[in-house]
Amino acid sequence: MDALLNAASGGAVPVIKDSNTAGFRADVIEASMEVPVIVDFWATWCGPCKTLGPLLEKQVQAAQGKVRLVKVDIDQNQALAAQLRIQSVPTVYAFYQGRPVDGFMGAVPESQVKSFIDKLVQLAGHDSHDHVDELLAEAKSVLDSGNIEEAAGIYQHVLAHAPDSAAAAAGLARCLIALGEIEQAKQFLESLTPEMARHADIAAAKSALELAEQSAVAIAGLAGLRQRLEANPNDHEARYELSTALYGAGQQDAAMDELLELFRRDREWNDQAARKQLVKLFEALGPTDPLTLSGRRRLSSLLFS
Repeated sequence: MDALLNAASGGAVPVIKDSNTAGFRADVIEASMEVPVIVDFWATWCGPCKTLGPLLEKQVQAAQGKVRLVKVDIDQNQALAAQLRIQSVPTVYAFYQGRPVDGFMGAVPESQVKSFIDKLVQLAGHDSHDHVDELLAEAKSVLDSGNIEEAAGIYQHVLAHAPDSAAAAAGLARCLIALGEIEQAKQFLESLTPEMARHADIAAAKSALELAEQSAVAIAGLAGLRQRLEANPNDHEARYELSTALYGAGQQDAAMDELLELFRRDREWNDQAARKQLVKLFEALGPTDPLTLSGRRRLSSLLFS
């Protein structure tokens, strides 16, 4: 995840480079999450390639980093060319957000190359201003499905174009937490501006981080905590620590059950620690999460019973 954080804070990336089968995913698929990447499939024996290549390089340089160019020699990367069904050279594909979005075959005039690149620049600019909410929704869906690295890439892409997006920053922090990179998540959240730090999404991410830090310690003693409760159901400290360990093990519903049971047994224990931890859990899960909604109803029922 260091690469993602470095990319979010800005780093020198060549706009034109050679690539191969091994580097294609990083150089094209992953890189296109940030800016459009043009792939020029060429060969040393191809005359038109020698005409088109310099035109592509000239116009990509003129775009000043808004697009990148990756050059692939098909003779040196025959498996990749076959996989992408490259039947003749030159063939040019444009990738954006990991997917091919445009392309052409054969040598074309410089005016057409410029128009091709201008469309890609416009696509990326339009996306960064008008589709941030759509990207954030996609990232959340991907994260919820368990594809943490892909979600982190989308959040990083949003931050590259909208660095003041608290939702994207919170999402990236949650990805770091999910990957077990607790210290990196902590440093990342601490690096945010005061304005972003006051945002509700960042506050929720910080709550998730605090719970994860507590869980890292408690989860190792999960079996022992269960044994303590079996021996003494009124061992409130054991029940509190058990809820923390369960949260760290991904069992948020069970963690909430234990906190509600602790609150039912002794709501004043340890300065209302159960209620305060429940509030933190609600905040970490988010106000619309089904567990939050259910937990708040159950807590209210206990409060007024």
